[in-house]
Amino acid sequence: MQLIARNITHRYGGRLVLDDISFSIGEGEIVCVVGPSGCGKSTLLRILGGLEKADEGEALVAGEAPEGSLNPLTYIFQDFALLPWRSVRGNVSLVLEDHGIRGARANAIIDDVLARTNLSDFRDALPRQLSGGMKQRVAIARALAVKPAIMLMDEPLSALDSQTRELLMDDLVSLWSREPFSACYVTHNLNEAVRLGTRIVVLSRRPGRIREIVEIDMPIDERAERLVELEKLQRHVWEIMREEAREADREIANV
Repeated sequence: MQLIARNITHRYGGRLVLDDISFSIGEGEIVCVVGPSGCGKSTLLRILGGLEKADEGEALVAGEAPEGSLNPLTYIFQDFALLPWRSVRGNVSLVLEDHGIRGARANAIIDDVLARTNLSDFRDALPRQLSGGMKQRVAIARALAVKPAIMLMDEPLSALDSQTRELLMDDLVSLWSREPFSACYVTHNLNEAVRLGTRIVVLSRRPGRIREIVEIDMPIDERAERLVELEKLQRHVWEIMREEAREADREIANV
């Protein structure tokens, strides 16, 4: 299954936010979207997920979702979005209950995703008993439970400290290596983008336009051992957007 952004243009109150955005996400690809603050990254993700409608252009889904997929497009948010009164198991179970899945079938799915995200020993814990990193693992497990074709990830690691962020990146790489998934991954962190992205879509300051699409011809599961190459790639992406980021910062300061 493919997710296609085709000439997406969007305005808020007459102000142009996104301008003629086109790219696609294929099977097993993680496409990272980066750009200066306020360039429309999260708005673009909402349009791709059907939460907003573009003023011009469209977001298209092509091909069939994987067998057994309950939600072809599934979000993972930066604030975890967990129900505080439900246990780890209960938060994962919620998305299955929405589809009428209970009993032995639900238990099998929950056991599988908790094992894949190293949460089996925490199945009965409440969110308040978990660290930020563990909460985000629960959010990832919940997304995996519905077997999405494409995950829409909105700054999923931005609320975490640097050490926890590194551990979660390792977890995502491990998950992808065992069973490649597709994702549109919005981030302001260029280290995340070069570690996880198949391609990086670099947006300009508002209105967000594509400055460049950077292809990364390096297996995701080998990148932790190729840090010198990643640092060079990260510098390249930063050079593309440095001046745009500086101008965006001035605009914010003058609001």
